[in-house]
Amino acid sequence: MNEDNPYRAPEAAIVDTRAGTDLADRGVRLGAAIIDTLILLVVLLPAMFFGGYFTAVMAAARTGETPSFGLVALWGAIGLVLFVVVQGYPLSTTAQTWGKRLLGIKIVDMEGNKPPFGKLLALRYLPVQVVSLVPIVGNLLPLINVLLIFRSDYRCGHDLIAGTRVVKAR
Repeated sequence: MNEDNPYRAPEAAIVDTRAGTDLADRGVRLGAAIIDTLILLVVLLPAMFFGGYFTAVMAAARTGETPSFGLVALWGAIGLVLFVVVQGYPLSTTAQTWGKRLLGIKIVDMEGNKPPFGKLLALRYLPVQVVSLVPIVGNLLPLINVLLIFRSDYRCGHDLIAGTRVVKAR
């Protein structure tokens, strides 16, 4: 009787055939973030030492003050520039940081395509960097950003802002 029913629901199998649909595991993403952080620290810490950041922070601490917002903002900008210098090539060519490349994952847009480099910088990395400079909120929002990875789609706040996701590279 169902064969003759013109009102029955269609029986087509729905298959997602878009490229890059296998989401990267949370642990792999964490590993890539740790690798990227260690790489950046190797470059940033000597720059901070020779650039006088640590001396200024220690001088402020001796007087019971906190470093000025201008100093913190300057070093935040320097850190972002060094990030682009270190990670710019792999991000622009394959939408992977060095850590993501080592662990076999990549950033894609919601259609599974490589996002433009400018979009990655302007929407995925810059907002988190800027918000982290805001007193009080700057400590809370980056934490919320990364904790959003526990959503069912494994997307952090920066993924939601940029319209990206992290998938297994093939």
